[in-house]
Amino acid sequence: MREYDVIIIGGGPAGLAAAVEIYKEGVTDILIIERDIQLGGILQQCIHNGFGLHEFKEELTGPEYAQRFIDQIRELKIPYKLNTTVLDITKDKEIHIINSIDGYKMIKGKTIVLAMGCRERTSGAISLPGTRPAGVITAGTAQYYLNMKGYLVGKKVFILGSGDIGLIMARRMTLEGALVLGVAELLPFSGGLTRNIVQCLHDFDIPLYLSHTVVEVKGKDRIEGITLMEVDRNKQPIPGTEQEFECDALLLSVGLIPDNELSENAEIAIHRRTNGPIVNEQMETSVEGIFACGNVLHVHDLVDFVSAESRRAGRGVVRYLKGEKSHCIGIETMNGSGVSYIVPQRMHVDEIEGKYAEVFLRSTDVYHDVTLVVKLDGKEVKRFKKPHLAPAEMEHLKIDKELINVASGTLSVEVELKEAN
Repeated sequence: MREYDVIIIGGGPAGLAAAVEIYKEGVTDILIIERDIQLGGILQQCIHNGFGLHEFKEELTGPEYAQRFIDQIRELKIPYKLNTTVLDITKDKEIHIINSIDGYKMIKGKTIVLAMGCRERTSGAISLPGTRPAGVITAGTAQYYLNMKGYLVGKKVFILGSGDIGLIMARRMTLEGALVLGVAELLPFSGGLTRNIVQCLHDFDIPLYLSHTVVEVKGKDRIEGITLMEVDRNKQPIPGTEQEFECDALLLSVGLIPDNELSENAEIAIHRRTNGPIVNEQMETSVEGIFACGNVLHVHDLVDFVSAESRRAGRGVVRYLKGEKSHCIGIETMNGSGVSYIVPQRMHVDEIEGKYAEVFLRSTDVYHDVTLVVKLDGKEVKRFKKPHLAPAEMEHLKIDKELINVASGTLSVEVELKEAN
């Protein structure tokens, strides 16, 4: 069985960024495994611009962003396998793969980087009521058909869910001549970035129905229409608020799920909020020598954050291979009031690079003019004033290492509301 120093599962932005970082840190025995016909991952179908402002200091399309890393992979001659499916991973870091050239084979890694990305929730995942006619499709699949295959999935479209892909597809479908009737969101706030609400909906006069949901899908062979209703604070439809829309396509943008069946097979501990692996400051999972980064870890709103996180995972891989590993218990991070989750979930202060411990988090609601309070074992150590927080926008905090320089304990972050006058 061939053993590599590093096997990276996923050839999207996370896997490519990790591979480049590992190689530049001196470890060159690397293999990237990608199930698609090309490297680049989901970015290849994201032909809109807005990528790369943090990473490359310029605005790029998704394929342009991906190509920057693909060029580096080829320049460094890092080997990769395309059209290759990973069937299984064991906790002993054995990987079962299959493709049309090699057939079925087993390989082994001294370390593994999980970079499989995420997938969309489907109509079945949200128990969408009504029949199951053609034309009910996830927004990402519609994006693939339109941008990669040149196929318009509908001419009179309604979108359920206000995630970023759904917002972007509202604009994209409009530009291609389709009539986008509206976007409905179950929650009282949008699930997408503010800039996408403005650029994709407001600029094209596409209505956004907050606290609304689809209660019926009509049509036998092809979708013919939907019934939309307003919901109360318990997310229950309010009688008398029905609106009927005739449409030939319903796009679903109702959330993303980290793709972690392989992680679970390897007996990696999964966080119940992120649906991704529990990791430490080096992005190492609960199984020694297996690391995770990108959307397989937690769903990001910016690919630039994916690249930065993946480089950190790459450096963690190199340190692990060199035997530079902490044996202290470490700090456990915990989400407090108003915070949905925090990544990483474990931190060894003596292993943190630089002067700051970096944590990423999401709020549970939309807040204005609040403070994020960081506590160590219940004692306040740092405050961050925030004019705006929203679940769709990931927050990045830098905490001085000396403030949390302990071998073990619990680090929490909570939202403190401004007191009313």
